[in-house]
Amino acid sequence: MDTAINDADFLNNGYTVSTDNNLLPFDVIYNFLNNESYWAKGIPVDKLQKAIDNSLCFGIYKNHNLCAFARVVTDRATFGYICDVFVLKTFRGLGLSKWLMQNIRQHPELKTLRRWALATADAHELYVQFGFSPLSKTNNWMEIFTPYIPQAESGS
Repeated sequence: MDTAINDADFLNNGYTVSTDNNLLPFDVIYNFLNNESYWAKGIPVDKLQKAIDNSLCFGIYKNHNLCAFARVVTDRATFGYICDVFVLKTFRGLGLSKWLMQNIRQHPELKTLRRWALATADAHELYVQFGFSPLSKTNNWMEIFTPYIPQAESGS
């Protein structure tokens, strides 16, 4: 598992990482998730705001501008679900996704969690580096999946 990231390399180049939700530019996050992601198209603004408010969010910034984002839905004791992970196009290829994952896995309130989960269609190689693998007991997991359905305008 090669997850060694030198924090100084990023910090010396002006990048910072924070879990302060007050720093998050909601409009940037919403625009990416609603317009560029495959997993959250159509998410209502109020649902995303509530999701952010009730999650441990990680942002990577350069000059106070968001470069990367992730949410962890967690009880901070036993379980964490990593979701909404993205790096803005301008900042891809710099290792920020690895640095983001390293910060998530090493966060003081998360590093002793018993179980982690996430879902991805295209980033398996990234997550394998941090210990993730396909579900070992797929028969134990169940789901209810309700995709976002755009609300029809009420004209009556």
